[in-house]
Amino acid sequence: RKIKQGQFIYSYIYGASCPKTGDSFGLILPSTNTDCMQTYIDALSKHIQKDRYIALIVDNAGWHTSKKLEVPDNIILIPLPPYSPELNPMEQVWQWMKHNYLSNICFDNYEDILDNLTKAWNAFANNIELVKSICKREWFNI
Repeated sequence: RKIKQGQFIYSYIYGASCPKTGDSFGLILPSTNTDCMQTYIDALSKHIQKDRYIALIVDNAGWHTSKKLEVPDNIILIPLPPYSPELNPMEQVWQWMKHNYLSNICFDNYEDILDNLTKAWNAFANNIELVKSICKREWFNI
């Protein structure tokens, strides 16, 4: 038997990780849309060290590729081919978080969702070796 959530309240983690350094940056936002994506890439841009750049892998979700996005100068978006989530290392991060922190539980309220998402992200992001192991791809040399 598994626990099943009864209500439909959502929140989303926008995240990026560097497989070389193990650095990660995540932001919990209430929706998946262009405005939230803009908020994320603006915050990510400020997180990047001065004189550094980031290639951010994105899928073809409308909010990732919207013409309305104003991509900061220190970020370049790298869109994946359609139907290729296996090429995005962050998909394995989401699976790890679900498996280790977010499955088989019911949330009491929205704050409980935020608390659990924060714990899951921090457990991942604060473990540099885990970040490197999940996000590194042998065929992608950085």
